[in-house]
Amino acid sequence: MPMRRMSAALALPALVLLAGCQAISAPPAVTADQALLARGEYLVRIAGCNDCHTPNFPERAGDVPRREWLVGVPLGFVGPWGTTYAANLRLKLASMDEATWMQYSARLRTRPPMPDFNLRAMDAHDRRAIYRFIRALGPAGQAAPAYLPPGRMPPPPYLQLVLPPASPAAP
Repeated sequence: MPMRRMSAALALPALVLLAGCQAISAPPAVTADQALLARGEYLVRIAGCNDCHTPNFPERAGDVPRREWLVGVPLGFVGPWGTTYAANLRLKLASMDEATWMQYSARLRTRPPMPDFNLRAMDAHDRRAIYRFIRALGPAGQAAPAYLPPGRMPPPPYLQLVLPPASPAAP
């Protein structure tokens, strides 16, 4: 019996000590807004947004400071659709409220090489996270050059995509 009392007497201080250590080492709580921003940054990274919308991102193997992200690129993509440029998303989203972005991103149909189908396939939570993250970066840079219709060659730099001829229709 004395052994049980001794165990109980030692257990209480040990619990207090453990509770104190956990309180000291516990990470601060993450707010819902912080979690949404972190999700947005993650999606921008893995969805390849920077690959086209951030200058020199692929060439630098992604080693570009966040302050330089998503400001658009003057590299034209030339193909049968004309010439397109990766937009400055920071300026574009700075001009939209969240409700407008949610509608816009759910229905986006644009020219190559933008994989608009990927953005449309995202759920509303993910599209909202992207919006909040890009808005948190703040406006920066200049607008990308305007679209050029087919037959008009852009000034350099541009990447010309030559596509094979269309297959004949099956009988």
